[in-house]
Amino acid sequence: MEILAYGVQSDERPLLEAALAAHQPHLLDVFLTADTAPLAVGHPVVSSSVNDDLDADVLALLAAGGTRLIAQRATGFNNIDLDAAAALGLTVARVSYYSPYAVAEHAWTLALAVNRRLIRSVNRAREFDFRLDGLMGRDIHGMTVGVLGTGKIGECFARIAAGFGTTLLGWDVKPNPHCEALGMTYVEKDELLARSDVLSLHVPLLDATHHLIDRDALARMKHDAILVNSSRGGLVDAVALVETLRAGRLAGVGLDVYEEEANVFFTDRSGSGISDDVLARLISFPQVLVTSHQAYFTRTAVGQIIDATARNVHDFIEGRTNENTLVPKP
Repeated sequence: MEILAYGVQSDERPLLEAALAAHQPHLLDVFLTADTAPLAVGHPVVSSSVNDDLDADVLALLAAGGTRLIAQRATGFNNIDLDAAAALGLTVARVSYYSPYAVAEHAWTLALAVNRRLIRSVNRAREFDFRLDGLMGRDIHGMTVGVLGTGKIGECFARIAAGFGTTLLGWDVKPNPHCEALGMTYVEKDELLARSDVLSLHVPLLDATHHLIDRDALARMKHDAILVNSSRGGLVDAVALVETLRAGRLAGVGLDVYEEEANVFFTDRSGSGISDDVLARLISFPQVLVTSHQAYFTRTAVGQIIDATARNVHDFIEGRTNENTLVPKP
Protein backbone atom coordinates (compact mmCIF):
# COMPACT_ATOMS: atom_id res chain seq x y z
CA MET A 1 0.00 0.00 0.00
CA GLU A 2 1.62 3.25 -1.14
CA ILE A 3 2.21 5.92 1.46
CA LEU A 4 2.86 9.64 0.95
CA ALA A 5 4.39 11.47 3.92
CA TYR A 6 4.34 15.26 4.14
CA GLY A 7 6.61 17.56 6.17
CA VAL A 8 9.42 15.04 6.52
CA GLN A 9 12.56 16.42 8.18
CA SER A 10 15.93 15.33 6.83
CA ASP A 11 16.90 13.68 10.13
CA GLU A 12 13.76 11.54 10.21
CA ARG A 13 13.86 10.55 6.52
CA PRO A 14 16.07 7.44 6.89
CA LEU A 15 14.04 6.26 9.90
CA LEU A 16 10.77 6.61 7.98
CA GLU A 17 12.19 4.92 4.91
CA ALA A 18 13.29 1.93 6.97
CA ALA A 19 10.08 1.64 9.02
CA LEU A 20 7.77 1.94 6.00
CA ALA A 21 9.94 0.13 3.44
CA ALA A 22 7.26 -2.49 2.78
CA HIS A 23 4.76 0.18 1.76
CA GLN A 24 6.64 2.08 -0.97
CA PRO A 25 6.86 5.37 0.95
CA HIS A 26 7.15 8.66 -0.89
CA LEU A 27 8.59 11.27 1.46
CA LEU A 28 8.11 14.99 0.88
CA ASP A 29 9.60 17.92 2.75
CA VAL A 30 6.69 20.17 1.72
CA PHE A 31 3.72 20.63 4.03
CA LEU A 32 0.22 19.41 3.34
CA THR A 33 -2.04 22.24 2.19
CA ALA A 34 -4.80 22.65 -0.36
CA ASP A 35 -2.08 23.37 -2.93
CA THR A 36 -0.04 20.23 -2.19
CA ALA A 37 -2.91 17.82 -1.50
CA PRO A 38 -3.17 16.78 -5.19
CA LEU A 39 0.27 15.17 -4.82
CA ALA A 40 -1.43 12.48 -2.75
CA VAL A 41 -3.68 11.24 -5.56
CA GLY A 42 -3.43 7.47 -5.73
CA HIS A 43 -1.95 7.10 -2.24
CA PRO A 44 -4.30 5.25 0.15
CA VAL A 45 -2.24 6.39 3.15
CA VAL A 46 -1.09 9.94 3.89
CA SER A 47 1.21 10.60 6.83
CA SER A 48 1.01 14.14 8.15
CA SER A 49 3.15 16.27 10.43
CA VAL A 50 1.95 18.53 13.22
CA ASN A 51 2.11 21.69 11.07
CA ASP A 52 0.21 20.27 8.11
CA ASP A 53 -3.24 21.67 7.34
CA LEU A 54 -5.96 19.03 7.35
CA ASP A 55 -9.08 21.15 7.31
CA ALA A 56 -12.32 20.02 5.67
CA ASP A 57 -11.28 21.22 2.20
CA VAL A 58 -7.90 19.48 2.31
CA LEU A 59 -9.46 16.28 3.61
CA ALA A 60 -12.02 16.36 0.80
CA LEU A 61 -9.21 16.64 -1.75
CA LEU A 62 -7.39 13.71 -0.16
CA ALA A 63 -10.51 11.54 -0.05
CA ALA A 64 -11.30 12.33 -3.67
CA GLY A 65 -7.79 11.25 -4.62
CA GLY A 66 -8.17 7.85 -3.00
CA THR A 67 -6.71 8.44 0.45
CA ARG A 68 -8.29 6.31 3.19
CA LEU A 69 -5.97 6.72 6.17
CA ILE A 70 -4.42 9.82 7.73
CA ALA A 71 -1.48 8.75 9.91
CA GLN A 72 -0.40 11.78 11.92
CA ARG A 73 3.19 11.67 13.19
CA ALA A 74 2.37 13.57 16.37
CA THR A 75 0.33 13.39 19.55
CA GLY A 76 -1.57 16.61 18.92
CA PHE A 77 -4.32 16.65 16.29
CA ASN A 78 -5.78 20.14 16.51
CA ASN A 79 -4.75 20.61 12.86
CA ILE A 80 -7.18 17.88 11.72
CA ASP A 81 -10.93 18.36 11.24
CA LEU A 82 -12.02 15.04 12.75
CA ASP A 83 -15.71 15.59 12.02
CA ALA A 84 -14.97 16.18 8.36
CA ALA A 85 -12.73 13.11 8.27
CA ALA A 86 -15.50 10.95 9.71
CA ALA A 87 -18.03 12.32 7.23
CA LEU A 88 -15.65 11.52 4.36
CA GLY A 89 -15.06 7.97 5.59
CA LEU A 90 -11.41 8.62 6.42
CA THR A 91 -9.62 6.84 9.24
CA VAL A 92 -7.38 9.07 11.35
CA ALA A 93 -4.66 7.84 13.68
CA ARG A 94 -2.06 9.67 15.71
CA VAL A 95 0.83 8.78 18.02
CA SER A 96 -0.68 8.79 21.50
CA TYR A 97 2.64 8.25 23.27
CA TYR A 98 6.32 8.98 22.84
CA SER A 99 9.10 9.83 25.25
CA PRO A 100 7.78 12.49 27.65
CA TYR A 101 11.37 13.06 28.77
CA ALA A 102 12.24 14.63 25.43
CA VAL A 103 9.74 17.47 25.85
CA ALA A 104 10.26 17.92 29.60
CA GLU A 105 14.03 18.11 29.20
CA HIS A 106 13.73 20.67 26.41
CA ALA A 107 11.34 22.75 28.51
CA TRP A 108 13.95 22.88 31.26
CA THR A 109 16.62 23.67 28.67
CA LEU A 110 14.62 26.73 27.69
CA ALA A 111 14.04 27.76 31.31
CA LEU A 112 17.70 27.42 32.23
CA ALA A 113 18.91 29.17 29.09
CA VAL A 114 16.77 32.27 29.60
CA ASN A 115 17.48 32.33 33.33
CA ARG A 116 21.25 32.33 32.84
CA ARG A 117 21.17 34.53 29.71
CA LEU A 118 23.02 31.88 27.73
CA ILE A 119 22.13 33.14 24.26
CA ARG A 120 23.45 36.61 25.00
CA SER A 121 26.52 35.12 26.65
CA VAL A 122 27.30 32.86 23.68
CA ASN A 123 26.78 35.66 21.17
CA ARG A 124 29.16 37.88 23.13
CA ALA A 125 31.78 35.17 23.39
CA ARG A 126 31.74 34.70 19.61
CA GLU A 127 32.80 38.34 19.40
CA PHE A 128 35.38 37.80 22.18
CA ASP A 129 33.35 39.95 24.58
CA PHE A 130 33.62 38.20 27.93
CA ARG A 131 31.99 40.78 30.19
CA LEU A 132 29.36 39.63 32.67
CA ASP A 133 27.23 42.77 32.43
CA GLY A 134 23.55 41.85 32.15
CA LEU A 135 24.13 38.11 32.50
CA MET A 136 23.14 37.61 36.13
CA GLY A 137 20.64 34.82 36.66
CA ARG A 138 19.03 33.29 39.73
CA ASP A 139 19.31 29.97 41.54
CA ILE A 140 16.59 27.55 40.48
CA HIS A 141 17.04 25.91 43.88
CA GLY A 142 14.48 27.38 46.24
CA MET A 143 12.21 28.71 43.48
CA THR A 144 8.52 27.94 43.21
CA VAL A 145 7.79 26.04 40.01
CA GLY A 146 4.28 25.93 38.61
CA VAL A 147 3.23 23.14 36.27
CA LEU A 148 0.08 23.74 34.25
CA GLY A 149 -0.92 20.23 33.22
CA THR A 150 0.52 17.29 35.12
CA GLY A 151 0.17 14.41 32.71
CA LYS A 152 3.15 12.35 31.56
CA ILE A 153 5.21 15.32 30.33
CA GLY A 154 4.23 17.58 33.22
CA GLU A 155 5.18 14.83 35.64
CA CYS A 156 8.63 14.48 34.02
CA PHE A 157 9.08 18.25 34.20
CA ALA A 158 8.10 18.16 37.88
CA ARG A 159 10.59 15.36 38.61
CA ILE A 160 13.40 17.48 37.17
CA ALA A 161 12.16 20.47 39.18
CA ALA A 162 12.18 18.38 42.35
CA GLY A 163 15.80 17.48 41.68
CA PHE A 164 16.67 21.17 41.68
CA GLY A 165 15.12 21.54 45.13
CA THR A 166 12.09 23.63 44.26
CA THR A 167 8.61 24.12 45.70
CA LEU A 168 6.15 22.47 43.32
CA LEU A 169 2.69 23.77 42.48
CA GLY A 170 0.33 22.04 40.05
CA TRP A 171 -2.92 22.71 38.24
CA ASP A 172 -4.95 20.11 36.39
CA VAL A 173 -8.47 18.73 36.19
CA LYS A 174 -7.26 15.69 38.14
CA PRO A 175 -4.24 15.51 40.49
CA ASN A 176 -1.42 13.16 39.53
CA PRO A 177 -0.51 11.04 42.57
CA HIS A 178 3.08 10.68 41.29
CA CYS A 179 3.40 14.47 41.35
CA GLU A 180 1.86 14.65 44.80
CA ALA A 181 4.47 12.11 45.94
CA LEU A 182 7.13 14.60 44.79
CA GLY A 183 5.63 17.17 47.17
CA MET A 184 3.51 19.00 44.61
CA THR A 185 0.60 21.02 45.97
CA TYR A 186 -2.39 21.45 43.67
CA VAL A 187 -3.85 24.96 43.70
CA GLU A 188 -6.26 27.06 41.67
CA LYS A 189 -4.85 28.52 38.47
CA ASP A 190 -4.80 32.12 39.73
CA GLU A 191 -2.78 31.13 42.80
CA LEU A 192 -0.36 29.12 40.68
CA LEU A 193 0.14 32.11 38.36
CA ALA A 194 0.73 34.48 41.25
CA ARG A 195 3.21 32.29 43.13
CA SER A 196 5.29 30.67 40.38
CA ASP A 197 8.85 31.80 39.66
CA VAL A 198 8.92 29.35 36.75
CA LEU A 199 5.69 28.48 34.96
CA SER A 200 5.66 25.67 32.40
CA LEU A 201 2.69 24.69 30.21
CA HIS A 202 1.88 21.04 29.57
CA VAL A 203 -1.82 20.95 28.69
CA PRO A 204 -3.35 20.02 25.32
CA LEU A 205 -4.82 22.68 23.06
CA LEU A 206 -8.59 22.55 23.37
CA ASP A 207 -11.33 25.17 23.17
CA ALA A 208 -11.13 25.42 26.97
CA THR A 209 -7.34 25.96 26.96
CA HIS A 210 -7.03 28.30 23.98
CA HIS A 211 -5.20 31.42 25.21
CA LEU A 212 -5.06 29.93 28.69
CA ILE A 213 -2.24 32.42 29.22
CA ASP A 214 -3.95 35.62 28.14
CA ARG A 215 -3.53 39.24 29.14
CA ASP A 216 -5.20 38.69 32.52
CA ALA A 217 -3.13 35.60 33.30
CA LEU A 218 0.11 37.37 32.37
CA ALA A 219 -0.84 40.28 34.63
CA ARG A 220 -1.22 37.88 37.57
CA MET A 221 2.28 36.46 37.14
CA LYS A 222 5.31 37.77 39.03
CA HIS A 223 7.09 40.54 37.18
CA ASP A 224 10.31 38.50 37.19
CA ALA A 225 8.77 35.09 36.44
CA ILE A 226 9.95 32.75 33.70
CA LEU A 227 7.31 31.41 31.29
CA VAL A 228 7.92 28.27 29.23
CA ASN A 229 5.65 26.79 26.57
CA SER A 230 6.64 23.53 24.91
CA SER A 231 3.09 22.24 24.41
CA ARG A 232 0.97 24.11 21.84
CA GLY A 233 1.31 27.67 20.62
CA GLY A 234 -2.38 28.46 20.99
CA LEU A 235 -2.13 28.21 24.78
CA VAL A 236 -0.49 31.65 24.86
CA ASP A 237 -1.92 34.91 23.54
CA ALA A 238 1.21 36.06 21.73
CA VAL A 239 0.00 39.64 21.25
CA ALA A 240 -0.63 39.97 24.99
CA LEU A 241 2.78 38.42 25.66
CA VAL A 242 4.48 41.06 23.50
CA GLU A 243 2.62 43.79 25.41
CA THR A 244 3.70 42.25 28.71
CA LEU A 245 7.36 42.13 27.65
CA ARG A 246 7.25 45.70 26.33
CA ALA A 247 6.00 46.77 29.76
CA GLY A 248 9.20 45.35 31.26
CA ARG A 249 7.59 42.31 32.88
CA LEU A 250 8.83 38.68 32.91
CA ALA A 251 12.48 37.81 33.41
CA GLY A 252 12.47 35.20 30.68
CA VAL A 253 10.28 33.44 28.14
CA GLY A 254 11.09 30.15 26.43
CA LEU A 255 8.86 29.18 23.51
CA ASP A 256 9.16 26.00 21.48
CA VAL A 257 5.74 26.55 19.92
CA TYR A 258 3.88 29.53 18.51
CA GLU A 259 0.23 29.91 17.54
CA GLU A 260 0.94 30.90 13.93
CA GLU A 261 3.98 28.66 13.46
CA ALA A 262 2.61 26.80 10.44
CA ASN A 263 4.58 27.58 7.27
CA VAL A 264 7.29 29.24 9.37
CA PHE A 265 8.63 26.61 11.73
CA PHE A 266 10.47 23.75 9.98
CA THR A 267 11.38 26.11 7.11
CA ASP A 268 14.46 28.20 6.25
CA ARG A 269 13.58 31.89 6.29
CA SER A 270 17.14 33.13 6.78
CA GLY A 271 17.21 34.72 3.35
CA SER A 272 13.67 36.08 3.15
CA GLY A 273 12.82 36.87 6.76
CA ILE A 274 9.30 36.49 8.12
CA SER A 275 6.16 38.57 7.67
CA ASP A 276 4.76 37.73 11.12
CA ASP A 277 5.42 40.92 13.09
CA VAL A 278 4.39 39.35 16.41
CA LEU A 279 6.86 36.48 16.10
CA ALA A 280 9.59 38.83 14.89
CA ARG A 281 9.00 41.07 17.89
CA LEU A 282 9.08 38.16 20.31
CA ILE A 283 12.39 36.94 18.92
CA SER A 284 13.86 40.44 19.26
CA PHE A 285 13.47 40.56 23.06
CA PRO A 286 16.75 39.66 24.75
CA GLN A 287 15.02 37.63 27.46
CA VAL A 288 13.06 35.52 24.94
CA LEU A 289 14.30 32.26 23.43
CA VAL A 290 12.33 30.72 20.56
CA THR A 291 13.03 27.25 19.18
CA SER A 292 11.25 25.71 16.22
CA HIS A 293 8.97 23.06 17.75
CA GLN A 294 11.89 20.75 18.44
CA ALA A 295 11.15 19.62 21.98
CA TYR A 296 10.10 16.17 20.72
CA PHE A 297 13.08 15.90 18.37
CA THR A 298 15.32 13.30 19.99
CA ARG A 299 16.37 9.96 18.53
CA THR A 300 14.35 8.14 21.16
CA ALA A 301 11.14 10.11 20.66
CA VAL A 302 11.28 10.27 16.86
CA GLY A 303 11.99 6.54 16.73
CA GLN A 304 8.93 5.86 18.87
CA ILE A 305 6.79 8.17 16.73
CA ILE A 306 7.82 6.41 13.53
CA ASP A 307 7.37 2.94 15.03
CA ALA A 308 3.86 3.89 16.17
CA THR A 309 3.06 5.36 12.75
CA ALA A 310 4.17 2.14 11.06
CA ARG A 311 2.00 0.12 13.44
CA ASN A 312 -0.97 2.39 12.72
CA VAL A 313 -0.55 1.74 9.00
CA HIS A 314 -0.16 -2.01 9.48
CA ASP A 315 -3.22 -2.23 11.73
CA PHE A 316 -5.27 -0.26 9.20
CA ILE A 317 -4.26 -2.63 6.41
CA GLU A 318 -5.26 -5.58 8.59
CA GLY A 319 -8.62 -3.98 9.39
CA ARG A 320 -7.80 -3.23 13.02
CA THR A 321 -7.97 -0.12 15.16
CA ASN A 322 -5.75 0.55 18.16
CA GLU A 323 -5.32 3.07 20.97
CA ASN A 324 -3.99 5.62 18.45
CA THR A 325 -7.13 5.63 16.30
CA LEU A 326 -9.04 8.90 16.47
CA VAL A 327 -11.58 8.23 13.73
CA PRO A 328 -12.20 4.47 13.24
CA LYS A 329 -12.32 2.66 9.93
CA PRO A 330 -15.90 2.75 8.58
